[in-house]
Amino acid sequence: MKVLLVYPKYPDSFWSFKHALKFIGVKAAYPPLGLLTVAAMLPREWEKRLIDLNVRKLRDEDIRWADLVMISAMAIQKQSVKEILARCRNLGVKTVAGGPLFTMEPEEFPEMDHLVLNEGEVTLPSFLEDLARGTLKRVYTSRELPPLESTPVPMWDLISFKDYATMSIQFSRGCPYDCEFCDITTLFGHRPRLKSVDQMLQELDALYHRGWRGTVFIVDDNFIGNKARLKKSVLPAMIDWMEKRRYPFWFITEASINLADDEELMRLMQKAGFSSVFIGIETPSEESLRECNKFNNVKRDLIASVKKIQNFGLQVSGGFIVGFDSDTPSIFERQIAFIQQSGIVTAMVGLLHAPVGTRLFERLKKEKRLLPGVSFSGNNTDLTINFIPKMNLQSLLDGYRRIVTTIYEPARYYERVLEFFKEFKPARKKSIRMLRFCYVKALIKAMFYLGVLEKGRRHYWRLLLQTLVRYPRFFPEAVTFAIYGLHFRKIFSNLRPQLEGGK
Repeated sequence: MKVLLVYPKYPDSFWSFKHALKFIGVKAAYPPLGLLTVAAMLPREWEKRLIDLNVRKLRDEDIRWADLVMISAMAIQKQSVKEILARCRNLGVKTVAGGPLFTMEPEEFPEMDHLVLNEGEVTLPSFLEDLARGTLKRVYTSRELPPLESTPVPMWDLISFKDYATMSIQFSRGCPYDCEFCDITTLFGHRPRLKSVDQMLQELDALYHRGWRGTVFIVDDNFIGNKARLKKSVLPAMIDWMEKRRYPFWFITEASINLADDEELMRLMQKAGFSSVFIGIETPSEESLRECNKFNNVKRDLIASVKKIQNFGLQVSGGFIVGFDSDTPSIFERQIAFIQQSGIVTAMVGLLHAPVGTRLFERLKKEKRLLPGVSFSGNNTDLTINFIPKMNLQSLLDGYRRIVTTIYEPARYYERVLEFFKEFKPARKKSIRMLRFCYVKALIKAMFYLGVLEKGRRHYWRLLLQTLVRYPRFFPEAVTFAIYGLHFRKIFSNLRPQLEGGK
């Protein structure tokens, strides 16, 4: 068999980092980890090629080469998926799809030849057996949540590392919490399932021996879902591995705010080379937190928790949401104040969505508040909303606009960077990080675009000067954050006409 694995294109969005990546000359932020893992599950004798549409174009001759085109995608990639399917049908090539988008909304893709849903460790072997027998069904699905011991190391030789800013690995699936708006537990369950320590180290070895040096994103939706295992075996093994190789990687991941309650865990993460965690803060309103079942965030000083994590050398990126039923018009200024005071530099503020399969979706369906014909876009900064909010829609959109334009306005944004530096206390390690030419180019480009062309240039120069005087060790971070800020401003400035139209 000749199999073409295709990863659909992301639209220009908050997490695409499209405008920031131009500064370092790479094409995409993250590799298609799901497809690379599926590729490793396919028969060894098959010919495999992978095309990431975020890196290069898909040509008709690529499709014609294949016996099968396999696609994996998330909701935000839906438009690109539709275009790929149309081209494959026109060229008469069979398609097979899996991943979150298809698992949650299989009925949206009647043109797909075969759907291999849920977790590939369970459903892909059944598909391959039927393919060998010539008895293929259209849909393969299972509610079984398999252990991860059989999950192979991704097939990294299908991509070029130079195309990506960050590499990715997965350690666990599942989350112990049950937020009303989140579909993670629907997909992967409440009990975190973990890879073994040996598997974790094999995945690090695979990246290391292929020459990767830089950021590694551990893509778990809650890396600290099983704290005991992390502290007892996983993090000590990672520390030993990293020390022996002089810290070739620095890790980023996702966690819950109760990370701040465990100083031993934070110390181990810092020692293992973790530099950043994304945390779903959601809202400073306790009423809204209770409404959405985010009980691990209530009855705590959220700003103090964020700063404590920063004190342990971990940058906190935060997710924020407006549009809860409990939100009042005061929520917009409260969100702005919280974000500024917390020193959360990368603050992803989005409108509430109701993904299919979530408890929020089911509640709004019972209340007859879902909007017909409006599906979840997967991009909660694109100004779409798939239900009728309690707050007046125009007021919600105007308030959302006020948040994102305020927090990414240069003066406020750079003020927040300095607030973060005041709390940030990373460990000093002997690292083999190299000064790459692409970073020198990025610095020169930033000096020109941010220091000469942009309207907020005087705030940019003030940031660099204050960093050099007060926090010289963090000068590279200051330049990086400034470049990120340009990306975020472009994302939200592109959305302004839609916001002003109210739709």
